[in-house]
Amino acid sequence: MANAKPKDLALHVMEKLQHSKLALPVPTLSVLEDLFECVFFASMRTEESDLVKVTITLIDPNNPDPRPPKNPVAERWSVIRFDKRTEFTVKNIVKLSKAADPSTTSLAVYYDDSGKLYIWGMIDQMLHYQSFLNYESDFGSEQPGIFQVLVNDIGTLDVMFDYELLATLKQNILIARYLDVFTIGPVSKILKDNAGHLKDDLKTFLAESHAAEDFEDWETFANGLWIQTLSRLLLRVQNYHHGGGILITDSEEDIDLKYKVHYDRLKIAISKFARETVNNYVAETLIDEHLQAGKRSVAKEHYQEESRSLFCRQQIADEIKGCIAFLASHTCVDGVLVFDRDMVSKGFGGVLKSKKMPRKIYVSPTATATPKSLIPADPNHFGTRHRSMIGYCWNHRGSLGLVVSQDGDIRAFYRIEEKLIMWENIKTQQFLKSRKLKVSAIKR
Repeated sequence: MANAKPKDLALHVMEKLQHSKLALPVPTLSVLEDLFECVFFASMRTEESDLVKVTITLIDPNNPDPRPPKNPVAERWSVIRFDKRTEFTVKNIVKLSKAADPSTTSLAVYYDDSGKLYIWGMIDQMLHYQSFLNYESDFGSEQPGIFQVLVNDIGTLDVMFDYELLATLKQNILIARYLDVFTIGPVSKILKDNAGHLKDDLKTFLAESHAAEDFEDWETFANGLWIQTLSRLLLRVQNYHHGGGILITDSEEDIDLKYKVHYDRLKIAISKFARETVNNYVAETLIDEHLQAGKRSVAKEHYQEESRSLFCRQQIADEIKGCIAFLASHTCVDGVLVFDRDMVSKGFGGVLKSKKMPRKIYVSPTATATPKSLIPADPNHFGTRHRSMIGYCWNHRGSLGLVVSQDGDIRAFYRIEEKLIMWENIKTQQFLKSRKLKVSAIKR
């Protein structure tokens, strides 16, 4: 929705909540309008020259934890109450945001009988929520309250219901859903094809070390690991708020690379991570089978292998995290970061020199880019970074271009037959359907 306002976001969220299986009372439309309007204006302020970044959780102080688990994990959230309630105003949100880094903390907010909002505490352990969303953790802890409002940029509100994104208000645009182009459609197929070396390596490893394991059972894992790695790279680039371009191509034509490198550590680390994941799974399975069979003892070697593979897997996960951070920083230099299909970096600061442009490009509102859904657009309406990527992908078939703008928007470009397709509003975080919205989500 174009020319949207916070009240449009409020209406959309209220309709979603009314159709949910939420056991808690659904706030009125006026409460939601006041909430989103106040947070929206707070996002445009600065505190000590810093932009405001904050997370708000709508949570009832009289019943903050209606269904606590029998065996809560150690890192589960808790609410730290203020001695006195604080009025929910732009000024107070801005002031408290300095003490509530959204990567670790959320402000606890609710409303009284008259519908007036107030801040009554802070919620800790939000670090694990962000880690799961950004593919840096295998588990996602349950979320407190009714929903969360995340502010990470000027005039941009993300409304989260558990791990499901209900909607984003980005200045004057209401985005009800993001395109999952990495899971289905032409872009997904390209990335899965590009993961061929990883799958070949894993297939060989299974045949040599775990012949009882069927590769088909692990192929989806390999595809997911490859796509998650690219998603994490894009998220890191977004966080710089500098903008950048990533080009995946086997062609070296029409690219002037200022800083040429050959960085294959990420590719190697991904393969090592996949192998140790298999090792750990097999060791755990053997132990479980022994115990379920009623055996009183398990071979020491099985426990040793389980511990060794788990430790190695974590070490390699840290290595991958470091590789991603290293590569993402290269996009802060003007120019394109260039990869081959195996995720080996060829260099950065690349200038794309293809000058021939298509007369039209086609914006796809769906991940699958079905012909009837395509919307023609003029490539000259885009900036220099986008036009150079459009020109290159048009002239070099098989090349996939990804552009991150300074405001965080991600667009993908790929030529299909005689049309240059552009996808925007691309999903990069690990959003999951909430079980309260009919489809189960993964919870720890």
